[in-house]
Amino acid sequence: MSELIENNESIIVRTENLSKTFLDGKSVIKATDRVNLTISSGEFTAVVGPSGSGKTTLLNLIGGLTTPSSGKVFVKGMDINLLKDKELVKFRLHNIGFVFQLLNLIPVLTVEENIGFVMELQGADKEQRIARTAELLEVIGLKDRARSRPSTLSGGQKQRVAVARALASKPLFIIADEPTANLDTEAAETLLNTMLLLNEKEKITFLFSTHDPRVMNKARRLITLEDGRITKDETYVR
Repeated sequence: MSELIENNESIIVRTENLSKTFLDGKSVIKATDRVNLTISSGEFTAVVGPSGSGKTTLLNLIGGLTTPSSGKVFVKGMDINLLKDKELVKFRLHNIGFVFQLLNLIPVLTVEENIGFVMELQGADKEQRIARTAELLEVIGLKDRARSRPSTLSGGQKQRVAVARALASKPLFIIADEPTANLDTEAAETLLNTMLLLNEKEKITFLFSTHDPRVMNKARRLITLEDGRITKDETYVR
């Protein structure tokens, strides 16, 4: 049975003593250690810290891709760990957009087909998919590449397609794991400006993991992890 507990309309993510441990031989590794945080609608937040600090694990826990060892994750008041497998997949499909470092674009589909794929899984009709895809292609500046295959795109263009695909279903928020890690300066700047535009104009909420100063310099909130624990949580006016 699912559980709804949040009353604050602006809070879309809340974690409660969230911990994840792994066994490494005889050693217990704490990837996240009693993490408590909230993410509100419209935030542009980066989780930062050195390699091995727990950034990716935390995002995977929030996105329901990993099960916590203890603690809870609430997405818009829903304790997502109470959801069964199919329920969780459906909940993620309608509420959370993902941009992975490895992109996971489908190579046999065109750009527009990749963007519309999640909407098709949701059951959106063809007219809705075409309209939303055209809108997003305009936003990411790739209208002229609508019928191209991913293999013909640059790394930065592929990342923008991945962002558009994540946004296609109008989720509550986007999780982006190291989105600029493999991009040169120009491509990273274009991608970040695209996401900032979406954040400002459409109030899309973004939650990143990163160690890239280019992302940190544009984020309006920086959550620092060290050894799986939050050591700083700072907000900025950009």
